[in-house]
Amino acid sequence: MYSKNDGMNYAPKGKPEPVVEKGDFFIAAIALDHGHIYGMCNGLTEAGAVLKWVYDPDPVKVADFVKAFPEVKVAESEEQILKDPMVHLVCSAAVTSLRCALGLRVMEAGKDYFTDKAPLTTLEQLTAAKEMVKRTGKKYMVYYSERIHVEAAVFAGQLIEQGAIGTPIHIDGFGPHRVGDPKGRPDWFFIKEKYGGILCDIGSHQIEQFLYYCKVKDAKVQYSQVGNFGHPEYPELEDFGDAVLLGDNGATQHFRVDWFTPKGLSTWGDGRTFILGTKGYIELRKYVNIGTCDGSSNHVFLVNEEGEQHFEVTGKVGYPFFGQLILDCINRTENAMTQEHAFKAAELCVRAQNQAIRIQEEAGRQ
Repeated sequence: MYSKNDGMNYAPKGKPEPVVEKGDFFIAAIALDHGHIYGMCNGLTEAGAVLKWVYDPDPVKVADFVKAFPEVKVAESEEQILKDPMVHLVCSAAVTSLRCALGLRVMEAGKDYFTDKAPLTTLEQLTAAKEMVKRTGKKYMVYYSERIHVEAAVFAGQLIEQGAIGTPIHIDGFGPHRVGDPKGRPDWFFIKEKYGGILCDIGSHQIEQFLYYCKVKDAKVQYSQVGNFGHPEYPELEDFGDAVLLGDNGATQHFRVDWFTPKGLSTWGDGRTFILGTKGYIELRKYVNIGTCDGSSNHVFLVNEEGEQHFEVTGKVGYPFFGQLILDCINRTENAMTQEHAFKAAELCVRAQNQAIRIQEEAGRQ
């Protein structure tokens, strides 16, 4: 289900690196509304999970999923999965506004939850999720794929941990995406109440990276803005957004997200991240090395007091998050991602969205 041209079906495959014996950890998939469910299940099964069940009311989506994961059994209902005591973790890529409600049902049933980003769309949903986590002790984990499922991003984190650029103090993030043929998108993609707005949706990747790389525990959204510049036929689609954040440790971020990847680019988006530290900087070219036509990706550029270095890390780093998540679920640890981190990224995405100025409306007042 991997597609270089379609970010909605971005589902990288890595080398199998099981952290458990087969049959020690069972997962299920519920709600196949976004193609990221394939990447989520790829990562977990490569780390040793057994995909036991799938459920979605759409038989076409289910049939496609079974082709990708022929060992999976098709459940007759969501309830059948939630009542299965063998299932440890439920993965979901539901319509964004419905992800929290499903997560509440999953945790209430005594299972950990792994949802596609954005994990929720309102602060009310966030409060409900926090309360359920506190009451049940279950996990509400999030697939922030542009960091955890991109080898360049994983490697950047390793460089930072090694002190390669000193203390990270600023990040510039760019997350362009391609809409493609609008007819190939589901209706909910164009309804703001359902997808949450561009800063809540694809902006979630950017904010999560800021928290992770700069070790930020909390942040203030200094400004945020959104607009629709190229899709007047879809008035609720925000095709551009940017924001500035100030972390509690003084680190700052600016990011831009958009739906303007041109047809001429060989992949769905030229995702780039610049990380400035006190002793150097890192640039990530995640998905494409433009102008070379060499098909490469996962480029990491490092400049520090020792000189300049370039790394191309495809197939060399792997995706440790998934194995860590499995072990976290078994051992009740937080090595893959803390619950605090997952929720803080979600909160800041919603806050950035809620306070965003609509650019065209603001311009009209001048």
